[in-house]
Amino acid sequence: MEKTRQIHVGTVAIGGGAPIAIQSMSTFSPVDTEYAAAQINALHKAGADIVRVAVPDRKAAESLGALREKVDVPLVADIHFDYRLALTAMEQGIDALRINPGNIGSRDNVVKVVDMAREKQIPIRIGINAGSLPQHILDAYGGHPTAEGMVAGAMEHVKILEEENFHDIVISVKSTDVPMMVKANRLLHEKVNYPLHLGVTEAGTLYRGTIKSAIGIGSLLLDGIGDTIRVSLTDDPLKEVKAAKEILSSVGMQQYGPVLVSCPTCGRTQVDLIHMAQEVEEKIQKFKKPIRVAVMGCAVNGPGEAREADFGIAGGKGSGLLFRKGKILRSVPEEELIPALMEEIEKFENQYFKGCEFIHHCSAL
Repeated sequence: MEKTRQIHVGTVAIGGGAPIAIQSMSTFSPVDTEYAAAQINALHKAGADIVRVAVPDRKAAESLGALREKVDVPLVADIHFDYRLALTAMEQGIDALRINPGNIGSRDNVVKVVDMAREKQIPIRIGINAGSLPQHILDAYGGHPTAEGMVAGAMEHVKILEEENFHDIVISVKSTDVPMMVKANRLLHEKVNYPLHLGVTEAGTLYRGTIKSAIGIGSLLLDGIGDTIRVSLTDDPLKEVKAAKEILSSVGMQQYGPVLVSCPTCGRTQVDLIHMAQEVEEKIQKFKKPIRVAVMGCAVNGPGEAREADFGIAGGKGSGLLFRKGKILRSVPEEELIPALMEEIEKFENQYFKGCEFIHHCSAL
């Protein structure tokens, strides 16, 4: 499949075969610099590659420089309508802009923004949301939002930038309607080779929003479409990052430490499987090696059904099995199953990282 054009947001490459970049957005204004910086650094530590900040006024734009000095992750300034805020944001050292050039007034305004962005090597993300399409687009496509209308809206802004010979562009076409969002991105993918930022906007609260985002973003990624993603939730943005990592892991594009595999309960289950799986999921977060860990409810079928797991346990009545790659290591009393599993994983991880240190030492000789 043809690679998209590659651009850089700070030190993060987007498109051109680069790893899918995870984005999130701060809930604080840049004016609240200390709070914003603390949250952004926490998002970065959790796995966000890029963080967007809203810039609603001049005071916020002028605070970006101080914020930039306190964080290690690239920042995107989210600006609507006022080209002067974009100029100030770039002067303050922002790494990218999210602004639609068709919404900032005269062509002179566009030229000023594009000239500075080109000089400072700052990419521009064009962002189209189904709920805010201009009236002339709605009129042209049946009076209501459509995937085709979203693409047409995006292309209008792309054309403006291309006419100024500016090509460091990222595009997003988002909708809270998952089929519309998927269709719009597929249509856009056929028209441009710019990197695409994927997301289901206004996805909702944690449960529903995560499901909608996983379906929309995941289906496109499996089609080879998309270069950067954001899971938009009405919740703590740290949970957005966690959900995004799970999506990338589930589609086989990244793996962030251990992955838990667990079966649903059934009449054969004789242990508290739900609690056991939850406890294992929490405990394996401390490990770094990308391994697959299984928690199965049935000692009869568990090891075979989870034979692809690197390590696993299968419950039984009063005792269970500890296994690795489908092979039973030993029988363990029920209350010792989880400690025994953690011990095996820890032993494996210590051996792995000792081997890495040895290889690194030898290569340095």
